[in-house]
Amino acid sequence: MASLTIPKKMASLSELEKELAAVKERNRKVEMDKAWEISWVRRIIIAVLTYIVIILFFIVAGLPKPFVNSLVPTAGFILSTLSLVWFKGLWMKHHG
Repeated sequence: MASLTIPKKMASLSELEKELAAVKERNRKVEMDKAWEISWVRRIIIAVLTYIVIILFFIVAGLPKPFVNSLVPTAGFILSTLSLVWFKGLWMKHHG
């Protein structure tokens, strides 16, 4: 976070409006980033990509039933993302 400094002269109203607009824009971007991090769209995209990568690994490694066996680690990923939200809340409660 930027530190506040005391200006030598008073800022004009237009300068304050510009600064306020910049802060609002930054806050909007931060909120969008937060929303993306917890969105189901992001989780589904990562789960699908994880599934594809694991399938490819199983095929290259010559492991049996790559399409079925790749479901287990993908399901583990999805469960971990669900539990991380709970653990984050717990952590914030004790450290916030």
